[in-house]
Amino acid sequence: MKEAITSTCHEVLGHKKHHHKEWITVDTLDKIQERRNKKAAINTSRTRAEKAKAQAEYTEVNKQVKRSIRTDKRKYVEDLAKTAEKAAREGNMRQLYDTTKKLSGNRRKPERPVKSKEGEVITNIEEQQNRWVEHFKELLNRPASLNPPNIEAAPTDLPINDGPPTIEEISMATRHIKSFKAAGPDNIPAEALKADVAATARILHILFNKIWDEEQVPND
Repeated sequence: MKEAITSTCHEVLGHKKHHHKEWITVDTLDKIQERRNKKAAINTSRTRAEKAKAQAEYTEVNKQVKRSIRTDKRKYVEDLAKTAEKAAREGNMRQLYDTTKKLSGNRRKPERPVKSKEGEVITNIEEQQNRWVEHFKELLNRPASLNPPNIEAAPTDLPINDGPPTIEEISMATRHIKSFKAAGPDNIPAEALKADVAATARILHILFNKIWDEEQVPND
């Protein structure tokens, strides 16, 4: 099942191209790919020893990636600064503006103002913190209701079905899988399972019942 789904996704959809920063070099991209491979090795490790070895290798490659990214970013900024200086000397205001905009990066959005009970804006950080404390104290320490709702106690014996999962239950669970998330160790994306819920449920129903009867989960 795993091979059928992943191979079909590869043939029909292909691989998503990763968009990266313009200043990241090819060497850094190679290190990033190596880090992905090490991460996959951790997820597919079968023994503790294999996992520990894969984790150590991943940690080392991750350090190299971060170091390489810092180097690329530093060179990128230095090159932009030289370009801005050259544009300023030559009076090229358009290039100077564009380069300065790149250097400044994205500005943080202004935070929403904190107001007092009287509606006045509080700018002092300590006073803002005190106002938040005051707000949550009032919100969470309200007096108990004089007329609490009359909620009936649940029956002690709840009708819980402890049999093997049904096709309907598997279908419902499949529909509720969150989309646009990274695939797990099996490399099967949620969208592939949800593309045909009925077919997925039928296949998984056979697999789950086999696991239920034999009380053994397959390795892969």
